[in-house]
Amino acid sequence: MPTTRLEAFSDGVLAIIITIMVLELKVPHSADLDTLRPLLPAFLSYVLSFVYLGIYWNNHHHMMHAVKRVTGGVLWANLHLLFWLSLLPFVTGWMGENHFGQWPSVLYGFVLLMNAVAYTILTWTIIREEGTDSLLHKAVGNDFKGNLSLALYIVALPLPFFVPWAAQVIFVVVALIWLVPDRRIERVLPGK
Repeated sequence: MPTTRLEAFSDGVLAIIITIMVLELKVPHSADLDTLRPLLPAFLSYVLSFVYLGIYWNNHHHMMHAVKRVTGGVLWANLHLLFWLSLLPFVTGWMGENHFGQWPSVLYGFVLLMNAVAYTILTWTIIREEGTDSLLHKAVGNDFKGNLSLALYIVALPLPFFVPWAAQVIFVVVALIWLVPDRRIERVLPGK
C-alpha cells in the first residue's frame, strides 16, 4: 500500500488534536487585559504542545517520503503514535489549568516520553519492513536526537517533585532541539 492514505489519515488526526487543544482555551468574559493574566499558563502550555505537534507532523511528513510501502505493522505503529499524540490536549489542559503543578507536569512529561517512544517504534517498524539498506535507515543512522530526547524526558519525569520549573525547561529544550529543521531524511531522498 502506498503511504498517501496513512499520511492523509495522520494529518486529519493531528488537525483534530490541534483543534481540540485550541477549543480548550477559554475566552475571558471581560474586555480588560488583566483578565488574560490568569490564562497565561494555559496559553503557554498550548503553545508548547502546538510546537510539539508541529514537530511530529513535520517529521512524520518527511519520514513518509522515505517509505516505499505501508504494511500492517506500520499501520499499527502509526496508530500507536496517534494514540499518544491524541492525549496531548488532555495533559496540556490539565497542566495549564493547574499552573504547571507537580502531577500535571509529570503526566505531561510521561505523554511526551510515550510520544517519543511511539515515534521510535514507528521508525524501527518501517526500517524492519524495508531493511537496513532503506532510505530511512540511512537517514536516521544512530538517531542521536531521538535518543537524546528520550533520555531528557526520563530525566524530566521526577523533576516536578523537586524543582518544578526544571521539567518545563527540559520540555522546552527538547522542543528547541527538534525545532531546528531535521534534514537527515531530505539528504537521502533522490533529487534533493
